[in-house]
Amino acid sequence: MMIGLPRLGLSRRTRRSMALGTTALAASLVLTACGGSSSADSGTGKLKVVASFYPMEYLAQQIGKEHVAVTDLTAAGVEPHDLELTAKQVGTVQKADAIIYLKGLQPTVDQAVAQSSSKHKIDATAASPLVDHHLDEGTGDADHGGDGHGTDGHKHEDPAGDPHIWLDPTRYAAIAKSVGDEFAKADPAHAEDYRKNTDELVTRLTALDQEFRDGLKDAKTRTFVTSHAAFGYLADHYGLTQVAINGVDPESEPTPARLAAVQKAAKDNGVSTVFFETLVSPKLAETVAKDLGLTTAVLDPLEGVKDPSKDDYLTVMKQNLANLQAALGAPAGTAPTDTAPTAPAGTDAATPAPAN
Repeated sequence: MMIGLPRLGLSRRTRRSMALGTTALAASLVLTACGGSSSADSGTGKLKVVASFYPMEYLAQQIGKEHVAVTDLTAAGVEPHDLELTAKQVGTVQKADAIIYLKGLQPTVDQAVAQSSSKHKIDATAASPLVDHHLDEGTGDADHGGDGHGTDGHKHEDPAGDPHIWLDPTRYAAIAKSVGDEFAKADPAHAEDYRKNTDELVTRLTALDQEFRDGLKDAKTRTFVTSHAAFGYLADHYGLTQVAINGVDPESEPTPARLAAVQKAAKDNGVSTVFFETLVSPKLAETVAKDLGLTTAVLDPLEGVKDPSKDDYLTVMKQNLANLQAALGAPAGTAPTDTAPTAPAGTDAATPAPAN
């Protein structure tokens, strides 16, 4: 559930990325016109996999393990929406055996994938269709005259919806299954290993889902304030209400009316904390928190991790749970004990740098 937000069009940054991506794609087609795609890396014998950004790379590594060579297109410290592929990166996509991406999040990746001859293109949204969390202000949704749900009780699916599906562990598990199935098709010799690894990952994600359910069920308030609307799926799945300062696009600027609505929602629902994230400046969240006399903390949208040797999807999600519990007044003792330290304000999370 989410307090109403203005519907957003393509930002200037997205339009610029699309234009630059087209240029890179054209250059790459010249470079790779005579190239081909083999079933495995000629030097290692591994399946060549391209992942568009960290959540997709994590799935590839966990499911493929020793049988795959994974290239993450999104470099360390780069907000995924900002990605502008080089001609060399587009060439890497062209030669991949399998590609894992989230259609609609990164226009330059979508363009490169569309031109790739790979037979194994894994679009995360095919396994978990997007939902529109851009609820319009001034409608029944914004003033709670409507709940944005269809007759089946679920939000209407929108192909141009909120991309942050990986923040719901059950949706992420559905994507994992599709990755495992496609890896098995691309590399039949190791199909049994891919299925086994997928089952193990799904089991861990199912356990994570239960941790969230148990940890949040007795919270004193179910409303939280975030710097931008990245947590709509998480909120929907666990019966929470996200109040976002910015929209799904972190580049958007809140209107005075939006800021007033956030302040009112915070006061009316006993909010104690304003959450900011790791790849976006915390200044706006800090300003809102200061005006309301609230504290700030990190709620990580997991578009990347700073140090993969210490953190991964599961550890960061468990830290998110601990931070939500503290902010929502969950009973003491329900937080997981194996979480990573909260990142300090202004710290950037990062994805692994792409291979050269």
